[in-house]
Amino acid sequence: MLLSWLELRDFRLYGSLRFEPEPKVNILVGDNGQGKTSVLEAIGYLGATKSLRGVPDEALIRDDASSAVIRGSFEGAASETTVECEIPLAGRRNILLNGKRPVRMRDVLTAVPVVAFLPDDLDVIKRGSSIRRDYLDDLGARLWPQAAAAQSDYDRALRQRNSLLKQEGRATDPVALSVWDERLAKSGAQVLLHRRAVATDLQPHLQDSYTVVGGSGDLRWAYRSTWGSDGIMDQAGLVAAFMDALEQRRAKELEIRTTTVGPHRDEPELMLDGRHTRTKASQGEQRTTALALRIGAYRLIEQIRDQVPILLLDDVFSELDPDRASRVLDLIAEGQVFVTTAREDEVPIRGRRWSVREGKITG
Repeated sequence: MLLSWLELRDFRLYGSLRFEPEPKVNILVGDNGQGKTSVLEAIGYLGATKSLRGVPDEALIRDDASSAVIRGSFEGAASETTVECEIPLAGRRNILLNGKRPVRMRDVLTAVPVVAFLPDDLDVIKRGSSIRRDYLDDLGARLWPQAAAAQSDYDRALRQRNSLLKQEGRATDPVALSVWDERLAKSGAQVLLHRRAVATDLQPHLQDSYTVVGGSGDLRWAYRSTWGSDGIMDQAGLVAAFMDALEQRRAKELEIRTTTVGPHRDEPELMLDGRHTRTKASQGEQRTTALALRIGAYRLIEQIRDQVPILLLDDVFSELDPDRASRVLDLIAEGQVFVTTAREDEVPIRGRRWSVREGKITG
């Protein structure tokens, strides 16, 4: 997959931009605050329909502008894909895939594979379980459209169930609640099965990447469920276990007016030789694990989707020694790459140099 051109209007500090990158390596050079990372963020938004840095949409709009527009064209093996996103200060976004509103937003996720290495990737290791749940869900959505569908169904059922509990509390109609219990259990079972599939399919790439980049030890996922699903492998069994957990918690949930069990409360952890990487790994081991997660995602998307993802490297090489940087590139530098840096001599890869200054790109 290649980005042919990118257009921005009132996005971050860019009033207007037309950028036509090289099909291989593009190195964006400039001081901090000049707009390098914003270019990567725009490319990532076209592939993920959200900021890769987790900021709200309104923060992406240029000061004094009423909306931002991101447009890009991507060339695949057999076709061209155009994605357009208009982000208003108020109201709903307008997203077009090849000139039409996508029937399902998840269609964009699978149409434009993008993998980003960001300075805050350590959050996946060091912060709470929600970040690791998001990693598994986001990767699953990029691999399989049905995984994104299950997530959407689960989120919708969870919102409705919580809304009912919040409004009615102990007076909640048990028949109405049982309807949402069933919908939550069916979609929740599918979410868990997809998370397990991601972890299983990712494992060989995760371990290989960790070792090649310089790590030592056995790195793997451990998944602690909040609803008695451990050891149950089939859809029907998981639904039954979820329904049973909801029944057991019903009195408590009627009292506190929220859903306390399910995939949204599960705790996936990364273990290194049986140790929690979040609390028991060294800083170096945590950084290597974060790298391995991104490299593993890149290679798994390539394997399952048969597409080489576009790679976004935001100031990654400033924190890597030359030997480790070379190993990372050996694993991932197969397709189109975008690199940001404040110092050209820190980038151990040849490519087209672009100067970024005050929202303008020249090269």
